[in-house]
Amino acid sequence: MMIRSLITSLLLTFFLGFSSSTLWAQEATPDGKALFKANCASCHNKDMKNKLTGPALGGTEERWADYPKEDLYEWIRNSQKMISDGHPKAKELWAEWAPTVMTAFPNLTDADIDAILCYINGVYTGEGPCAPPPSITSNDVAGGGAADSGTSPAMMLLLFGVLAVFAVVLARIVSNLNHMTAVQAGVEAPPRQSLVELLTSKPVIGFVIFAAVILGGYTTVNNAIDMGRQQNYAPEQPIKFSHETHAGIHQIDCNYCHDGARRSKHATIPAVNTCMNCHTAVKVGSEYGTEELTKIYASAGWDPNTGQYIENYEDMPADTAKAIFAKWIDETYRAENDGKKESAITREVNRQVEGVLPFINQPIVWERIHNLPDHAYFNHAQHVTAGEVECQDCHGKVEEMEVVVQYSPLSMGWCINCHRETAVQFEGNDYYTKSYQQYHKDLQSGNVDKITVEDIGGLECQKCHY
Repeated sequence: MMIRSLITSLLLTFFLGFSSSTLWAQEATPDGKALFKANCASCHNKDMKNKLTGPALGGTEERWADYPKEDLYEWIRNSQKMISDGHPKAKELWAEWAPTVMTAFPNLTDADIDAILCYINGVYTGEGPCAPPPSITSNDVAGGGAADSGTSPAMMLLLFGVLAVFAVVLARIVSNLNHMTAVQAGVEAPPRQSLVELLTSKPVIGFVIFAAVILGGYTTVNNAIDMGRQQNYAPEQPIKFSHETHAGIHQIDCNYCHDGARRSKHATIPAVNTCMNCHTAVKVGSEYGTEELTKIYASAGWDPNTGQYIENYEDMPADTAKAIFAKWIDETYRAENDGKKESAITREVNRQVEGVLPFINQPIVWERIHNLPDHAYFNHAQHVTAGEVECQDCHGKVEEMEVVVQYSPLSMGWCINCHRETAVQFEGNDYYTKSYQQYHKDLQSGNVDKITVEDIGGLECQKCHY
């Protein structure tokens, strides 16, 4: 029993020590760039010099130089509390940026904030990435100086192996000592365990099962939390569609193409007929010429040579349809590239024709970018029409994106923070004026400064997980 207790204690001590040292190593070096992208990039310009939804962040520490560093930490974690408390710098910033509310980040540690500020300063000054301040470790507390800021996976594996060997050696020593003690006491000595018997003993097997359950549960929970969360995801689409060209240069309203956002749960991906509203007239793309537009024509069944939809397109033989679009590509490409060698023109025309073939009489299958888990309910119309939320608040400045990426984390915490801090736009909003008359009266009388989404039930679990 003594052996088993010692072995179990050794293994548990080793496991807990290894786990804590791993977590310590992971937390020792916050990534300022990653933290900035996850928490700040949705509102602040990444060049740190120009304003966006929020102010330019370059020089933040200098602007707060008259106050303790802790005040800047508190501002970043909960700006509204500092404004309510009457902090001079907080009131100054609020006077300039009201009613834009800064998101609270209560989970950011001092080390996280220092890493973000370090990254901001590096971008702002052009000096590039800077090393975060050394983390406080047990050596620092004991007066031993700054420790290394992180541990490599190879070092952790080496440590794991050394400790495992150490645990086995100690177990064998304990087994031998117990045997010798029993012999000296004149009692029947228990048989000495071989290495195989030791490794297949109940304490070791129990520990392995315990460790597997803990690590398996940790991995499962992390994967569940990350489900559907793929920030910065930018898949390759079947057609090279540029939002920068359409929403930016030509200033096409988001709701023109994604018309479902105003009236339904889903924003909807526009049907090819929506594209044809413009591209029956605009036949040559500004960047890709005829190459990508011809894929749309092939899907819609529209003959760009005649400017008419093709009759009985669904029953048309593939070779006949191919000839129509090959003629268009050949004539247009030759006109755009007059002077090129015949062989080069032929190769490029054949390449474009081959690219069009999969779209003939077929729908365009776009790759989905934003995908909430099935257990989370989100209604676009509720936010766009009733809440008057701008598309860019969640999707970023899509009008500046050549390739659209998932801009926001779409995490539960991100949604909750938005509901806690976003003021309901009662002014000129008939929906909220009629539905929440008492709140409207409170605002008019000055009894309250603002009504947030939280105040009207935006944090009730059933709203999103009914």
